[in-house]
Amino acid sequence: MNIAILGTRGIPANYGGFETFAEELSSRLVRHGHRVTVYGRTNNIRYQGTEYKGVRLVLLPTIPHKYFDTVAHTFLSVCHVLFQDAKVVLICNAANSLFSFVPRLAGKKTVVNVDGLERKRQKWNALGKAYYLLSEWLATFLPNAIVTDARTIEAYYRNRYGKRSYFIPYGADAGRSESKECLERLGLEPEGYFLYVSRLEPENNALLVVQAFERVATDKKLVIVGDAPYARDYITQVKATTDARILFPGAIYGAGYRELQSHALCYIHATEVGGTHPALIEALGCGRCVLYLDTAENREVAGGAAISFTKSAEDLAGKMQTLLHDPALRAEYQQRAVERVRQRYRWEEVTAEYERLFQELLRN
Repeated sequence: MNIAILGTRGIPANYGGFETFAEELSSRLVRHGHRVTVYGRTNNIRYQGTEYKGVRLVLLPTIPHKYFDTVAHTFLSVCHVLFQDAKVVLICNAANSLFSFVPRLAGKKTVVNVDGLERKRQKWNALGKAYYLLSEWLATFLPNAIVTDARTIEAYYRNRYGKRSYFIPYGADAGRSESKECLERLGLEPEGYFLYVSRLEPENNALLVVQAFERVATDKKLVIVGDAPYARDYITQVKATTDARILFPGAIYGAGYRELQSHALCYIHATEVGGTHPALIEALGCGRCVLYLDTAENREVAGGAAISFTKSAEDLAGKMQTLLHDPALRAEYQQRAVERVRQRYRWEEVTAEYERLFQELLRN
């Protein structure tokens, strides 16, 4: 098959979940013998090649503004793909649903991966939230098919819009990195730190994690990995801590990111908006003990293989303190975590599900 992936910042992944998804899926599709093109943004991708892991790259400009970045780039990408020989167009992000009918009119099979309920993010004003609500509705009939990455989101589209979606989760590799180069650069010891990874935006609750850790009596460290282009005030608030045990190395990707996941004493997942979060599955795949904010989507992924906490600094601090003093409990959840990913979130199975969906669409 000839497949195009639109709507992300592009690959190599250096931003968030959709970019990781685009890289992992596209490279595996190529290894399965398909031709794949991934569209990226010139203001995000610094990679100079025209191919990456066998995937063809197309970089197009955008409008670098919170409200226009995604839709402006997707509009250009859709115009470009019309003149390409891709037969299947996978568009990421419900915000891009508006453009999904264009390649469909040109005879291409179009799929939208809607992700979670983006309109719940605090960074959007009333107009932005209204646009995302409209986009949800458009996703139910403009593309040939929609993909949801969590059962809770699948149920939402079925109950609210009466629309069937294809449930295909994100994936992760079960296994850990033994390298310690990134740890050494940051002055960290294996199992000497708690790890938090996410875009530093309010609904991802980095501030809550910082406030909880400040209450924990330990000489371990807390490593806050991530950044965000449109949340300067919130990031300033998060970094205002005077606790010298808390490190802010910025965004880290690739081998360094996997090292940090693999050697953390515990991974803390505090995101409350979205579907299936890649970082949560990846931490489980690395065999880490995970603390997660108790939401329906996070609970679905964890499935008894991680420990929940409420949106309370006191509760999270208490769970962290318990894990510090109970290595047997950590070991139990480490084993559960790996098994959870092996059973439900293997990238090869995710890739096979997308292949089946694309082939089904092409037959009809």
